[in-house]
Amino acid sequence: MTRFRTQQSSFTAGEIAPSLHGRTDLAAYANGAAELTNVLVAPTGGVSRRPGLRHCDRLDGPVRLVPFEFNTEQTYLLAIGDGRTAIYRGDNRTLTLPTPWTAADLPELAWTQSADTLLVCHPDRPPQRIGRFGATDWRCAPWAFPVEEEGRSKEPFHRFVDDGVTLTPDGTAGTVTLTASAPVFTPAHRQTRLRLTAGARTVQAVVTAVPAPRSVRAELSADLPDTEPIRQWEEAAWSPAHGWPATAAFHQSRLVIGGSRDLPNRLWLSAPAGLFDFDLAQGADDAAIDLALLSDQVNAIRAVVSARDLLVLTSGAEWEVTGEPLTPSSVTVREQTRIGSRTDRKVPPVIADGAVLFASRDGRALRELRFTDLEQAYQATDLTLLAGHLARDPVDQAYWPTQRLLLQLRPDGTAAALAAYRVEQVTAWTRLVTDGQFRAVATVGTDLYVAVERKTGDWRLERFDPGLGVDAGHSGRTADPVTRWSGLDVLDGDRARVLADGIDIGRHRVRDGAIAVPVPARTVSAGLAFAHAVEPLPPALPTGEGPATLALRPVETVFAIEATPALTVDTGRGPRPLPLRRLAGVDAPLDAGPAPVTGMVRHRHLGWTRNPSRPLWRLTGDAPLPFTLLAAATELKVND
Repeated sequence: MTRFRTQQSSFTAGEIAPSLHGRTDLAAYANGAAELTNVLVAPTGGVSRRPGLRHCDRLDGPVRLVPFEFNTEQTYLLAIGDGRTAIYRGDNRTLTLPTPWTAADLPELAWTQSADTLLVCHPDRPPQRIGRFGATDWRCAPWAFPVEEEGRSKEPFHRFVDDGVTLTPDGTAGTVTLTASAPVFTPAHRQTRLRLTAGARTVQAVVTAVPAPRSVRAELSADLPDTEPIRQWEEAAWSPAHGWPATAAFHQSRLVIGGSRDLPNRLWLSAPAGLFDFDLAQGADDAAIDLALLSDQVNAIRAVVSARDLLVLTSGAEWEVTGEPLTPSSVTVREQTRIGSRTDRKVPPVIADGAVLFASRDGRALRELRFTDLEQAYQATDLTLLAGHLARDPVDQAYWPTQRLLLQLRPDGTAAALAAYRVEQVTAWTRLVTDGQFRAVATVGTDLYVAVERKTGDWRLERFDPGLGVDAGHSGRTADPVTRWSGLDVLDGDRARVLADGIDIGRHRVRDGAIAVPVPARTVSAGLAFAHAVEPLPPALPTGEGPATLALRPVETVFAIEATPALTVDTGRGPRPLPLRRLAGVDAPLDAGPAPVTGMVRHRHLGWTRNPSRPLWRLTGDAPLPFTLLAAATELKVND
């Protein structure tokens, strides 16, 4: 009979996909786990119970959450929903603003911010700017392009029809009829702006009516020189006829527009410091830039990101746009990698530690796009190689910089949390669940907010709060102990998990928005319980024996814990709370909260097993109390 010890010194590899549970040869196997639910991995390797969720507000339905940071002192959260946008300062709603997007539009929304203006794009909707004019004065309006002398707009234009198609005016001034040599117009062209170049003169015209596919009525901004057929003419690049901007960003003082419905691979850069000035101006250094991403595959632009360079993420590849500074003559476009981004919805890429993290087109990976000095090019590393079962088909994501945590939401309402610490070589995924479904996420300042669809069907805005151990949580404090606590209307009818003066007093029914605790308390927190779970990988057995033929006898497991007041262990015979108070030698009053324990806790096992794939232990619990596991070691006997 052979004795050996399995050592789990850290959890820096995170939860490992079931398909890799037999790969004991992997370096990550020693620091991985079979299950990490509702815990987060620290850079030092331990795992801790995730923060609870504090209730902020009821939502009217599906939303996209958008951060808005006016300055370091004034940060806001915008919840864009069906026909309206709720604006929050901290956890409080300040006002609700009418906005033009429907619930069906939400998956394709993209946005960027400059100072007090948020620009919002959708390929099928006119782009809007949401401006902050005061703490409670917010306005939403369509983009307005600068207009120079003779009524010429500085919006971008494009030739959508064959070069041989001409327009013949029936007059030279005012409102004229323009007759095309081919049927190129539709009713959607009404109010579209045209740019006509007749000889040396350029005139713009606004379509006022479309009587036939070959003709339009248009109001000229200036007089034409004659009524000869016009061969050089263009349409507004963005219009109801050809769609609207798909995504936007700011880079080197230029507004960058990536793609539109009918020009999906085109890139527009405004003039420097000219928010909506897209006038090419004969290629001057301070002029706008208009270019296309051309290669042997489809490159519909899905996102533009201002990082070390301007990065363009498309449906088929990732591109680098460079120029120091960016000018029409210096701009250079190079394809870097061929991964592609999601095409069914916009999942906003995030910047973390100088790298751009984006969801791959197939929805099976999170890629880290980073410039490498050795290659002098960008590489797209797969961060989900070991945990592909967690990061699948993301619908939204956000990075929480203060916690160095990426939260990625899935269609089933669960969340995958990535703790990424490059210097410490930590890339650890865990799974987060709640009593309902996570639907949207955003980081505002140092806070991480989520939109949650609870099992009751109502949508709520909640914030991760390290001071809470429950979800949809509320907390209160009084100077004198009381037994009745109100203000819990959002939990009405639920059996809330309650912590009173630091003591877990179990579940209590919320009636008429209030609970009654059995003993008067000065502090109470109440909300929906959630359970955490930590389960190790199957033990890596000694070499030379087939694992299926071995009989194992776990003897003892030693858990290294930190500031943990309660620990429940399951070694195959059901969950069993360990007497941490006795093990820690704490002499505390029986009516006091459980004392947090830091140190080594030993647990003896019973019996043999012939199933080496079965976990040797499992730690779980739903008590709203802190929990941190640093390491674990199990002594085994093998019947050889």
